[in-house]
Amino acid sequence: MERARQVSDAWAGSEAARIWREGYFPLDDPVQLPEGAFRNQADKRAYEAQNFELRGPLPGAPPKRKGEVRWRSGGSLPVAVSSARAAYEKLAQGGDVGHSLVVTGARLGRMTLSTGRGPASVPAWHFTVAGYDTPLRRVAVGPSKLPRPPVKPVAEASDALYPLYGLTSVSRDGRTVTLRAHHGSCDEGPAVDVLESGDNVVFSGWIRDRAEGMCTDDLRMKKVTVKLDRPVGDRLLLDAFTGRPVPHDAAAGFPAPSWS
Repeated sequence: MERARQVSDAWAGSEAARIWREGYFPLDDPVQLPEGAFRNQADKRAYEAQNFELRGPLPGAPPKRKGEVRWRSGGSLPVAVSSARAAYEKLAQGGDVGHSLVVTGARLGRMTLSTGRGPASVPAWHFTVAGYDTPLRRVAVGPSKLPRPPVKPVAEASDALYPLYGLTSVSRDGRTVTLRAHHGSCDEGPAVDVLESGDNVVFSGWIRDRAEGMCTDDLRMKKVTVKLDRPVGDRLLLDAFTGRPVPHDAAAGFPAPSWS
């Protein structure tokens, strides 16, 4: 726990923590699916392959006035709103091979997601998808610039500490966090220890019972669920290895898809 304590103490009261708490840093998937999605396996595979087809007009240029991120706990932040076309292109990155989800239009609305400051309502494009009664939503704003961390990452991974791949979800009550962690082919899987303080929560990823001797050098990932003593609230969720906030389901040390 020495490394976790070092990370926790470095972030507590730091300039990086101040920037984090004043900015917009999403901790959820940037896409919310239509209710009841998916109708069938073909639609699910199309979504996973990012196969979309546009069969209707999209709104033109993004709104001239800035949008707002509004936190449930109070406070707001002005943000630039992307065009519907830009949001659509982030959805439709597949090879257009086989079955596709058909988008027939879009309108600007809002969606609620978890952020580093708790739940927030953010501008989002609501795409009409053929065959679905409710829209597919994608955030229409980018995150704030990530702060420089107040502590350096660990030089090298070891059995005692591995970087986390990313944050998958936080439960509605804020007491359960699901992370994606690394492990190999000759071990009992990943584990995650947790150190909680009033300012932050530090997660330490490690590998259970790694076998000795010859083993294939592959890297796998698995979800690990961690129970907290109290809800996350506005506490920072930090990776002990990188010394940085845990990104939303992305390679440790790199901006997550929802942060780009």
